[in-house]
Amino acid sequence: MSRVLGELTRAQDALARPTLRLLDGKWAAFRVAVFRCSFSRDRRSVQTDVLHTQIDTYLTELQRDGIDVPPSMNGRALCNLWVNDQWLFRDNAADDSLVYSLTSSALEALDLVQNLSRDRVLVSESRLTTILDTVRRWALEASPDAQARIERLNSQIRELEAERDRLETGGDAATASDERMLDGYTNLIDLIGQLPSDFKRVEESVLDMHRKILRDFRDEDRPVIDVLDEYLARQDELVKETPEGRAFDGAFVLLRDDALLLELRENVQALLAHPAAEVLDTRDVSEIRGAVTIIRQGMKDVLAQRRRLTATLKEHIVNRDVLQERELDRVLRGIERELAKWMETAGPRATVPVELLPPVAKVGHLRTRLWDPASAEPPPPLERVDDDGLEPPTVEELRMQGGPSLDELRAALIDAFTTGNSDTVGHLFNELPKRLRRPVEVLGLLHLVSRIDAMSDDDETEVFEAIRPNGDRRHFLVPRMSLTPTEAAALAGLTLNGSAGE
Repeated sequence: MSRVLGELTRAQDALARPTLRLLDGKWAAFRVAVFRCSFSRDRRSVQTDVLHTQIDTYLTELQRDGIDVPPSMNGRALCNLWVNDQWLFRDNAADDSLVYSLTSSALEALDLVQNLSRDRVLVSESRLTTILDTVRRWALEASPDAQARIERLNSQIRELEAERDRLETGGDAATASDERMLDGYTNLIDLIGQLPSDFKRVEESVLDMHRKILRDFRDEDRPVIDVLDEYLARQDELVKETPEGRAFDGAFVLLRDDALLLELRENVQALLAHPAAEVLDTRDVSEIRGAVTIIRQGMKDVLAQRRRLTATLKEHIVNRDVLQERELDRVLRGIERELAKWMETAGPRATVPVELLPPVAKVGHLRTRLWDPASAEPPPPLERVDDDGLEPPTVEELRMQGGPSLDELRAALIDAFTTGNSDTVGHLFNELPKRLRRPVEVLGLLHLVSRIDAMSDDDETEVFEAIRPNGDRRHFLVPRMSLTPTEAAALAGLTLNGSAGE
């Protein structure tokens, strides 16, 4: 491959990355403006409905000022498009609500625009000094020659002691000039601005690892131990072999060193206390002051992704031995796998018709028993048992199992209260013959008295002693009732449909 062809291939690969695609095209400036207005260092994620409304507002404002905007697109459609172009990332927040955040590619593009829009160039004495100090420090650690390392350390010690002695003898502590401090501020802001995209790349790498492990779990092509080994190996590789991983590891060490964090805060305060800091923009001062916050937030996001991945591994390991032999589990995994493939190409409102219940399988009747000739034989003839039969009940016995004898009870009531032989209905009942003192006869008396509206509202009661056909006696507590001669005459004129016991 010729040199120009190789450079052409590398240039095409670079231009195809989402970072440069965001800055290319007619609507590049619109995208950058929307992202810069919607996201900041302090606002790293925005709820989906809030961002849709904000973008709709931006579109209305720009159209009112006569500025071209993407035609026939609203906030929701633009966000879905930017998610597909890998400029926005849509995920669940801590409260399970959907939020948007910028991808590492979008952060890199915004940092590039920010650097190009600065008035000062980055190639300065401050930048060169930073490079020289970094090279000197790493050369000291990389040298395998102990004597050479001792000589470098002695040289640095002599320089530091000479400066200390000069200050102790009354020498002036020269303060950096405003020009030099501005160069240092610019260099520091540039370094701090690279941190969010570095952390975002680590987060996206962990997320890609998470998705791959989920695919492996759905496919079940490999044992769990193989998936775990690959996860541990890739996690170690991510931290040690990638630039963003090494930055993450260094930030993790920094956050565990309280003394180093305290020194960083004190140094930041000293930098901003210099008179040259008064000419800095509010955004630049906020970035310098929030360096520790940026590191903490980046660490928090990466660790959250790692916790999600670890939780996925734990859940699969705990449940896999229980579910792997079940056919339903395999069917559900297949559905989830196909759904994940479908979501890669499906639109936001795409639907799939799915029946709530599967159709009933039509299966013909299956014979479960063979024909037995013995089952076709007629049953044996019945034997005559006339001599062993029980005596049928008499008419009187059947009548005693029936309802109340209303005609006889009415005649007894009329006779008793016309002649004055009884004071109450209960006294009459207890004087009746045994055949008229069945428990059901009590209901018959109550029915007759209620027909002439002779029921009393008094709370007084009396005992009805009933006798069952088998001779058992039962006592019933019934409201106290008494009939006058007029009520007895009304009862005599009452027409009944016949006795229920006959």
